[in-house]
Amino acid sequence: MKVLVTGGAGFIGSHIVDLLIDQGHQVAIIDNFSTGNETNVNIKADLYRMDILDDAIISLFETFKPEVVIHHAAQIDIQSSIKKPAFDASINIVGTVKMLDACRAVGVRKFIYASSAAVYGNPQYLPVDEGHPVRPLSYYGISKHTPEHYLEVFAHQNDLDFTILRYANVYGIRQDPKGEGGVISIFIDKLLSNVEPKIYGDGEQTRDFIYVKDIARANIAALDHGSKGIYNISNNKQTTINELYNLISDFTNNNARPHYTNERSGDILHSVLDNSAALRDLRWEPQYTLRDGLRETCGYYLKHYFNK
Repeated sequence: MKVLVTGGAGFIGSHIVDLLIDQGHQVAIIDNFSTGNETNVNIKADLYRMDILDDAIISLFETFKPEVVIHHAAQIDIQSSIKKPAFDASINIVGTVKMLDACRAVGVRKFIYASSAAVYGNPQYLPVDEGHPVRPLSYYGISKHTPEHYLEVFAHQNDLDFTILRYANVYGIRQDPKGEGGVISIFIDKLLSNVEPKIYGDGEQTRDFIYVKDIARANIAALDHGSKGIYNISNNKQTTINELYNLISDFTNNNARPHYTNERSGDILHSVLDNSAALRDLRWEPQYTLRDGLRETCGYYLKHYFNK
């Protein structure tokens, strides 16, 4: 089928594109390369250098005529959202609405939307399921949640199916350690650069980490499953930052001790997402344990880090 992937040159989007092409789908990518990387782009995909806010998007839709749109183009830097909430909203909210308008205009069958655990805010109970109250603590969380409402109304008023995927903490090859990179890519970068890593607080805070290849598989599963559903995509396992650091330290052959500093105001202490709905409805389950995903990720960077 014809699938359009926004943000297809980015960390997660490029892995989705690769898997789609491996499975024989015809893929087009929209990316403005604000955070995407040209080296991530699969040469078998059609690449369109454009912004999702560009009015020319509709012409691309009319030419390519996608059956499914997988939407990953977004402003993902939480600190940037705090400093520039209007800019954050323009990309994550207005940009998504423009994509939905284009879908309506050309009769796209399904829209798969990448949301985030950030929509939940401070957990009232663990594990967090999809029925948990939505109380985001950041403008980013608000800007990722708001399009979910637009999507539901668009689907109700038009012949458009959708699946919303709320990701836990995603990690893996191609994740940028700079800026708002995930803690795993930051730890790997610091250890391979022989720079002392920093841990906020005592390191006993917990997160739920999911490997990017499992995220890609969840998007593939959503092509034909999960109609009009919202699903947590996670490993459903808690890992402390200290445990995480020790694993990465072992896999990078660097036993440097981290520097502990004051905890950050507003940081959530514990988080884990219940993935049972995705296992049931998407017929998906994670194939990588944290140890397996870290071994593959660290192994890749050990081979390629000093040749970049």
